[in-house]
Amino acid sequence: MPNDQEPTLDRVFHALADPTRRALVERLVRGPASVRQLAEPFEMSLTAVMQHLQVLVDAGLVTSQKTGRVRTCTIEPAVVRRAEGWLGLQRTQWEHRLDRLDQILTSAPSEGEADD
Repeated sequence: MPNDQEPTLDRVFHALADPTRRALVERLVRGPASVRQLAEPFEMSLTAVMQHLQVLVDAGLVTSQKTGRVRTCTIEPAVVRRAEGWLGLQRTQWEHRLDRLDQILTSAPSEGEADD
């Protein structure tokens, strides 16, 4: 059933589908960082890192603020929590389904019992 948060979640999951962007998010969870600091561990141009950051900003996962010549990025915990909440609901539904399946399988007669 669609809801009004799906486009935002779609952008969040699209942004997190890339390993470079996930690494950027993992770094930003530890605290704000400049674009240059974020780019250091990657073997790519600063421009490429900025493009990845823009995807994260567009998804709402990251905010960016420029002070002088330094652009600092910060994680947006509320957006991360929204995605985490959606995943948690999916996990809960599947756990309930698997519990029901387990109940059905453990209450079904075994092959040897059916022949009696």
